[in-house]
Amino acid sequence: MLNTILLLIIGFVFLIKSADALVDGASLLAKHFGVSNLVIGLTVVAFGTSLPELFVNISASLQNNSSIAISNIMGSNIINILLILGLSALIFPLKVQNSTIWKEIPLCLLSVFVIIVMANDQLFGLLPMGISGSEGILLLCFFAVFLYYSLNMGAAKSAEENLPENISLRKSLALILIGVVGLPLGAQLTLSSAVRLATILHVSQTIIGLTIVALGTSLPELFTSVSAALKRNSDIAVGNIVGSNLFNTFFILGISAIIHPIALDATINRDMLVLFISTLLFFVFMFTGGAKRLDRWEGVVFLLGYLGYLIWLIFPLFN
Repeated sequence: MLNTILLLIIGFVFLIKSADALVDGASLLAKHFGVSNLVIGLTVVAFGTSLPELFVNISASLQNNSSIAISNIMGSNIINILLILGLSALIFPLKVQNSTIWKEIPLCLLSVFVIIVMANDQLFGLLPMGISGSEGILLLCFFAVFLYYSLNMGAAKSAEENLPENISLRKSLALILIGVVGLPLGAQLTLSSAVRLATILHVSQTIIGLTIVALGTSLPELFTSVSAALKRNSDIAVGNIVGSNLFNTFFILGISAIIHPIALDATINRDMLVLFISTLLFFVFMFTGGAKRLDRWEGVVFLLGYLGYLIWLIFPLFN
């Protein structure tokens, strides 16, 4: 068992370090060709913090491990809102931009609603419970709309930014190569170790995906948002989480379903409901206390909510 846990940790390290290398390399490469910092932040960085989830899900889909594919995304998105935003707000109250309140958070709500409807096709007498390949394509269409919106918003301000000169093309390509090689290796180690750990502990792969795997793949978001909160940079702390959740739901689940249709168990509805309520609460908190701000007490509510969710997940294992 200790060997399995060690391999799981090694897998997480590969995922996080490889994702960092790929993001840094892609950012340098983008700057080398004159792309603005804002556009890089809206696309490359948000995508980069979701790379661990992407590669774990691709590995899970290729091996037909639907339980981990869906539970990793649901668990990561719940962690992003309740745990990471909760910690960030506890460090420093987070101001939220109007566009995030009225466009991006509602889009997050829409993404969860769409997944719930897709997952419960059987209620409408259509398909078995799950997400089909055609529904995966539809999710990618939603993602394309979000990406188009982000790029247009960035392009409007890009002219105001000064780009650094003399960016090393060789360094950029070397970092990208490290990321491309390390991410699949880390994903495979993480997935195989998680499945083995679930077998040893006699718990479902869904529970492992919602807790250990989801927390491990959310570490880039955790480090990014907490660091931003310490620097009192609310835009990065909040934007990182909102963008990551949209990438996870629309892009990663879409790709996963196209590779292999995702069969679901009815128990996953519990976690989708928790994610929907958490996202809705995030929206409501924009109008309570300090308006357009996530206050410390609201961060505490998020953290207590995550603790309650963990107890709800784990308690049945001891009965």
